[in-house]
Amino acid sequence: MDDIMLKDYFIPNYILGIGSEVTELSHTPACPVVVFINSKSGGQLGGALLVTYRSLLNENQVFDLGEKTPDKVLHELYVTLERLKHTGDVLAIEIQKRLRIIVAGGDGTAGWLLGVVSDLKLPHPPPIATVPLGTGNNLPFSFGWGKKNPCTDRQSVMSFMEQVKNAKEMKIDSWHIIMRMRAPKEEEGSCDPIAPLELPHSLHAFHRVSQKDELNREGCHTFRGGFWNYFSIGMDAQVSYAFHSERKLHPEKFQNQMVNQSTYLKLAGTQGWFFASLLHPSSRNLAQLAKVKVMKKQGIWEDLNVPNSIRSIVCLNLPSFSGGLDPWGKPYRKKLRDRGLTPPYVDDRLIEIVGFRNAWHGLVLLAPNGHGTRLAQANGIRFEFKKGAADHTFMRIDGEPWKQPLPKDDDTVVVELSHHSQVSMLATQSARSRSKNDPEPASSPRENDDDSDEESSEDQEERRKFGAADTFKFPDGIDIDIAQLS
Repeated sequence: MDDIMLKDYFIPNYILGIGSEVTELSHTPACPVVVFINSKSGGQLGGALLVTYRSLLNENQVFDLGEKTPDKVLHELYVTLERLKHTGDVLAIEIQKRLRIIVAGGDGTAGWLLGVVSDLKLPHPPPIATVPLGTGNNLPFSFGWGKKNPCTDRQSVMSFMEQVKNAKEMKIDSWHIIMRMRAPKEEEGSCDPIAPLELPHSLHAFHRVSQKDELNREGCHTFRGGFWNYFSIGMDAQVSYAFHSERKLHPEKFQNQMVNQSTYLKLAGTQGWFFASLLHPSSRNLAQLAKVKVMKKQGIWEDLNVPNSIRSIVCLNLPSFSGGLDPWGKPYRKKLRDRGLTPPYVDDRLIEIVGFRNAWHGLVLLAPNGHGTRLAQANGIRFEFKKGAADHTFMRIDGEPWKQPLPKDDDTVVVELSHHSQVSMLATQSARSRSKNDPEPASSPRENDDDSDEESSEDQEERRKFGAADTFKFPDGIDIDIAQLS
């Protein structure tokens, strides 16, 4: 029975470009898959998954990302498919129509695959399912694949492939980010992004464009990147930077997903973000660092009013952030209409912009109906940094943070986000993400958004929140040493 089921996912060697002997299959695979696994993700889980998938499928259709990059694999596969199609190979035609990709790794790995499929512009590009092997696992969680690291036994993997076969396709927006600044003077040093020791290889990692790139401007440094889930700037990116730095220095301490999440919270405490108004100067607030503009109508920029207490802004494409939290929440439909907003879809070319005051404000997302300060929905957003406001800031794309030096005496530093393209994801019935093409859900009493987006006095808010033990309890299973949070 298992062998019959596995034939649905099998791809013969000649389709993969290995050998020239055409193999006749008695069964046309219903869901042929190419599997990419980051064997270094999830402690030992990545390597174990690699072994299991290779034991179930043709081992040549399962790839270790540490050995072969996905752009090379997919380029070679599609060259072979196109060649075989022109010879009238019926199996090649059917496999290209039905092909699906499975990628196992963290959000950075999943984003890498999405970027590759987007950039290759393949004929009939395959939809992608994600196996959660990271710490946050926002991409898998958004599309119903869970956020806990998976089991690696034979039965669990077969069950996952069955879900992949039955999953529906859903488009997802991708976003382009450009940062431009005056080329710093020699005595100012470099303003290239500073990674926490190193970042995972990603096609869309933030980097400076070449002098020949059309985005390059004379006398300027221009950086570009892309993201699928979120871009953030400020407090949360700084905590993430500290976490990644620690993990690179002491990888042996970060082998467990629950320990990783606990460490994350402790770092937020030791950096003082739970009592930001007391321990951090107001110059850390986003309103003091940058003027923020949004594009709600094509080509028209307008100022965005950012409350003075906001220390972190998250530009959100998917309804999952920091391990499954939803910063936008579920506002009343009346509130959406009154503010000219729409429900947050993942394929509507709009991005949700949310602000946070401090780490307590972040923890409100753990409460029912909790959300950040909803600032806007827009087709684009621009940060114009004020002259001399800071010598650096922290930014993060899809879980990958960096420290961004800013040139002194420069009032031309601009970070701009705009819509880029779309790629097909695979989603289960329990997916949190919604498409603009989905049927309208019936009204639900759970949409009791009990919190206004209006800002009250920050000190009053800090005192009010501090005692709300039930509302701001830590997740089950996370042991926090309160002494380390003070």
